[in-house]
Amino acid sequence: MSLSNDSILKLFKITDPNIQITQIYEERSVVKQLTRITEVIEAELTYPLSHCPNCGYPTLIKNGTHQVNARLAPVNGGKYVLKLHKQRYLCKTCGTTCGATSSNLFFNHTLTPAVHQAVMELAKDSLTATEIAKLLGISDASVSRIINEHAQRPYRLKELPTQLCFDEFRSANHHMSFICCAALAHHLVTTLPGRLTTQIMDYFINRYSLTERQRVQSVVVDLNAQYCHFIKRIFPNAEIVIDRFHIIQLAGRALDQARIQAFQTIPDHRSRLYRILKSHWRLFHQNQDTINDVKSVYLRGINEYMTQQNAIDLILSAFPRFAAVYAIYQTILTAIKQRNVGQLATLIDHYQRNRTNMDTVMNTFRKNRQAILNACQCKNSNGPLEGINRKIKTLKRNCYGFRNLNNFFNRISLIHK
Repeated sequence: MSLSNDSILKLFKITDPNIQITQIYEERSVVKQLTRITEVIEAELTYPLSHCPNCGYPTLIKNGTHQVNARLAPVNGGKYVLKLHKQRYLCKTCGTTCGATSSNLFFNHTLTPAVHQAVMELAKDSLTATEIAKLLGISDASVSRIINEHAQRPYRLKELPTQLCFDEFRSANHHMSFICCAALAHHLVTTLPGRLTTQIMDYFINRYSLTERQRVQSVVVDLNAQYCHFIKRIFPNAEIVIDRFHIIQLAGRALDQARIQAFQTIPDHRSRLYRILKSHWRLFHQNQDTINDVKSVYLRGINEYMTQQNAIDLILSAFPRFAAVYAIYQTILTAIKQRNVGQLATLIDHYQRNRTNMDTVMNTFRKNRQAILNACQCKNSNGPLEGINRKIKTLKRNCYGFRNLNNFFNRISLIHK
């Protein structure tokens, strides 16, 4: 193999020393009034073969060549085709024929392994099958076939993680599907077509033994009551942990409902109180430790200079019911931030109803008391799973949705690798 021959073939990841380039030229074709140029690399594949692979006798003779067209990976956006003349052999003893083979080519396929690898690399970037096909000069069907061939999801993991995260996401055809990942390693455990209890239980019970499931120490979930009912049946020794973000989000919604009810009672929409409640709602969601009570700042909408604490005090003094909800929200926020289990437990156990949406929140906390308290002790959260869901949403948006659930799950397994 000459230096130029070796360099050209290595550029296309062809390392077979039996392939020799004979010539390189251009082919022009007109498709829809557009001229397309294809770089053609013509080569020969031959090597000495003495014994027949069928009968074993050393009676093989050369019997012409057979031309195959192999699509090469693109370089700088160009289209390259390898016209390979493969040596044919004839056995005088048994009359069978055979041909030369190469490890750099798939048998009976026109796409080389380098093209397959390029498809899988581009599929990890959340590109559509049409975009990948245009970049590589192949068809959409070939892209889907290659992805489904190489992105097979495992039946089960070799070792079940001891810390898990449960959640759900919207999959193909507006259906809700189940997703699970490792809380520490952040790798994907499984994606299931449905989110029903029977489907989730069947997956873990049928694929993992009781000994493996007993090693699971914690499962982080949102405030979906369905998960809390069956997790102990699957993982007997696991602690159920409610995600801290969902705890604060639930309390924050009750705070917003109380704030909306407060400014709806103000008839003058130009008043200072109305504008504080309407425009500066973010102040009430901040932790008390981050609120500025010293430096006066210009508050847009109110068009006045005052400290953030002064603005909050004006609202709390004018609306006692909102002040009660705000105090409870700040207690929850502080207890979770400082990991103060006792403070949160005292709030749940001694809460007094005040006829606001916070009553519903605290009722939910009582039903999931131990799981809520575990959130203050456990460092794990559903953050890794929310990151995967973000990638899934980006994939769906780029690909304009999916109709085939198997194709969708294969793409999810690729973007997370």
